[in-house]
Amino acid sequence: MTGRPQNDLLRQLAPHDFELLAPYLQPVDLAANHILHHAGDAVAAAHFPCGGALVSFAVPVEDDREVESLLVGREGAVGVGRSSSLAYSRVVVKLGGTILRLPLRALEQAQQRSVTLSEVLSRYADCRFAQLLQTAACNAAHSIEQRAAKWIISVHEHIGEADIPLTHEQLAGMLGVSRSYASRVIQVFKARRILATRRGAIVILDASALRTRACACNDQVRKHFGELQGGTATIHD
Repeated sequence: MTGRPQNDLLRQLAPHDFELLAPYLQPVDLAANHILHHAGDAVAAAHFPCGGALVSFAVPVEDDREVESLLVGREGAVGVGRSSSLAYSRVVVKLGGTILRLPLRALEQAQQRSVTLSEVLSRYADCRFAQLLQTAACNAAHSIEQRAAKWIISVHEHIGEADIPLTHEQLAGMLGVSRSYASRVIQVFKARRILATRRGAIVILDASALRTRACACNDQVRKHFGELQGGTATIHD
């Protein structure tokens, strides 16, 4: 691969570190709902979303349900800094686009050759752990409305458009509630002229008003990313 892809984690690597990975990065165009792996699968590759691609982690809970616990976009990667070769959650493409696939064996060999690469990926793994802790706190402390606003703003910031390709069912999975509950929250935002809907999408009419109704969890995680990674990032949790 020549040139840097539209992935912030890869772009921040030193030239010699990126060169260690570049020959093994395979771009693949994946559609929404493509499953990278199921819970319990052996994980053989890391994935780096590029541009507007977005990947979600869905954790199984009781009653055969899943709750989305994490979104990863161009700010990071899936499968980096792993301590286990087995997946704990189902990982699925939320918004389609180009994703770079990197065999874990090639990544491990590159880390053995470069201390600086290992340090960057270790800091990224720390950021992801902080994000999971913040998500747990958010789910316990904040209202459904606050969390819904947070999720929608996160996707909006990632794709840079007011037209969000997100269904009520997908939002319900993010929030860990029933579809009818998510629909009621959307109706509240629609009544306040903050959101509108069309088939298969949510449309932001007033982003400023939506931000005032969101919790500050994304800001906390973004701050930690900036302190450890040396810059800002679009965060999804």
